[in-house]
Amino acid sequence: MAHFPDNPVFKDVLRLVRLQGDIGDLEIEGEVPAELNGAFYRVHPDPQFAPKFEDDQFFNGDGMVSMFRFKNGRIDFKQRYAQTDKWKLENAAGKALFGAYRNPLTDDEAVKGKIRGTANTNVLVHAGKLFAMKEDSPCLIMDQNTLETEGYTDFGGDLDIPTFTAHPKIDPDTGNFCGFGYSIAGPLTREARYFEIDPAGKVVRQANFTVPYYTMLHDFSIAGDYAVFNVSPYTSDMSVLERNMPHFIYKRDLPFYLGVMRRDGDGSDMRWFKQEPSVCGCHVMNAFQEGTRIHLDLPVSETTSLPFFPELDHPWDPAASTTWLTRVTVDLGSNTDEIASMEKIGVMPGEFPRIDDRMAGKAYRHGWMITYDFDKQYNGPPGPFAGVLNSLTHYDHESGEEKSWWCGPDSAFQEPAFIPRSKDAAEGDGWLVALIDNHITNYSDLCIFDALHVEKGPVARAKLPVRLRQGLHGNWVDGSKLAA
Repeated sequence: MAHFPDNPVFKDVLRLVRLQGDIGDLEIEGEVPAELNGAFYRVHPDPQFAPKFEDDQFFNGDGMVSMFRFKNGRIDFKQRYAQTDKWKLENAAGKALFGAYRNPLTDDEAVKGKIRGTANTNVLVHAGKLFAMKEDSPCLIMDQNTLETEGYTDFGGDLDIPTFTAHPKIDPDTGNFCGFGYSIAGPLTREARYFEIDPAGKVVRQANFTVPYYTMLHDFSIAGDYAVFNVSPYTSDMSVLERNMPHFIYKRDLPFYLGVMRRDGDGSDMRWFKQEPSVCGCHVMNAFQEGTRIHLDLPVSETTSLPFFPELDHPWDPAASTTWLTRVTVDLGSNTDEIASMEKIGVMPGEFPRIDDRMAGKAYRHGWMITYDFDKQYNGPPGPFAGVLNSLTHYDHESGEEKSWWCGPDSAFQEPAFIPRSKDAAEGDGWLVALIDNHITNYSDLCIFDALHVEKGPVARAKLPVRLRQGLHGNWVDGSKLAA
């Protein structure tokens, strides 16, 4: 009999789903644009079994992958667990065997040395397969149509590292999948590797580098000829694991770094630019090259924005943790290792930034984020970030204009994804899809917005008869990359 802990990670707004199944032809409110042909994939952590520890992390749940298939004005839904090695071993045992988040010291003896990954952070179709990704483990391959799990891959032995990216970028010019693995020399190590995988699934570039300190190297960006890595002061050491504390600890005395290296090199040209006093930035909107200057746009806070990775000597400060869209600039032509500037470029605070992915690594105009309108009422139950993930905002970097739509007092947003109107449509011309979770009725709607007019609200809603758990990341794939 399942007994899940009585804490915020498992109830109210983060209640579990644990449901696999299909729903054909979802109920639609409004009209789905008939030309939309493709699939939106997203993933959320959803523990198969009650955890070994009462204070388990939200990020420790098994990956549950959702697929919304759009065609001929209708949307079909499919949801399956990513059947990782962890999932299979625990499914056979009928109970949790792996312990705390990213802490192998807490695992059952029967699974010591096994791959601990949950494939719960991001999903993206590349080279004819669905990649299910978590940054502490290899890439899990799934069928992009059936969501059947095929297993972990090292890409024919070409990528001989134990970790994989959770935030890839697709180079719009080459079609290459650009990513990285960190802690490639083992848990808590500083060694990392940048790599690119071509559209046929062949690893075509690899370059090793070392981060200034062990950190949660969660996201990054390409910027023209360069790869750009943002390092925030989340760190850990063996004493943290031995005491079974949260894997990452925030240390504000560590600098914030921006690392820049050529994508076609061997990593030896990596330069680390630092900012003190430190700041915190996890997710990237985009980056681009302007002469010798590199600009990286990301939501930045004064201190940790993730209360589950705490500061040991400071209480969590909600005001200082609020994230504001910021442009970080470094100059490769300078003789200094200091960050040149950090300029706030967004009025509305928020997180989960997205762009028109055809502009990845290029100078761009349009971006979107889930934003926090602190003045709006929230009627739902308590839970992490529940009352503030309440608006969707379009940022026009050229005009400086921002337009937002509030989802109402009962609901919250999940991360959006952009869909171009056509292959050659102008930047930003298309739609956004995003789940809106109603915490009162306990239903989720997949909502479709005109991307440049989000303030008008959804043009259509695909209505689910359940509420999906808060997801992490996801992506759209055009129907041409899916079987008939």
